[in-house]
Amino acid sequence: MNHKVSPSLLSADFKNLQTDIEMINRSEADWLHLDIMDGVFVPNISFGFPILEVAKTTCLKPLDVHLMIVQPEKFISRFKEYNIHTLSIHYEACIHLHRVVEEIKEAGMNASVTLNPHSPVHLLEDIIQELDMVLIMSVNPGFGGQQFITHSLEKVAELKEMILKKNLSTLIEVDGGVNMETGKQLLDAGADVLVAGSYVFKSPDPMKTIHQLKTL
Repeated sequence: MNHKVSPSLLSADFKNLQTDIEMINRSEADWLHLDIMDGVFVPNISFGFPILEVAKTTCLKPLDVHLMIVQPEKFISRFKEYNIHTLSIHYEACIHLHRVVEEIKEAGMNASVTLNPHSPVHLLEDIIQELDMVLIMSVNPGFGGQQFITHSLEKVAELKEMILKKNLSTLIEVDGGVNMETGKQLLDAGADVLVAGSYVFKSPDPMKTIHQLKTL
């Protein structure tokens, strides 16, 4: 399959972070997903620039960064320093979304917009052509290990139809409750990138789990 797998560092063992990142390096994972939370936009705090520095210097895979923060535009120039491949910002966090997307692209990063479970995909109708990727949250953002919201499948299918209708190459990434069953359903609906956190890092053999997700 041509789809990508982006394991989420949020579920890694932070006491042995280098070991887990080196496992990602050896694995078939395409990207490394990093969830950055500020405790304001979502009811949790994760990590910030020090962990990004570790990822930058240790990870051999492109960094796929998901900002769950208010006013993400304040930090774009700073994120540029960490060789980030794709930077995802929330539709719900940006008053001037088009401007922020342009700033991300001008900084040399791929621009992605994230939709919370309650946000319909038609909200992106006027900006989809500017985006390299859309991230669909299939759980409520802020915590790992949540149950998959099945309506996400309809959202992915609707978004795929929008992308194809406009003849775009925008990727669809999905984060939340991804496993072998939901992963297959998401790919069938039109997803291009699967984010998996606890399903990968809490499994008995994370490298095997990544391989299984890659071969769905």
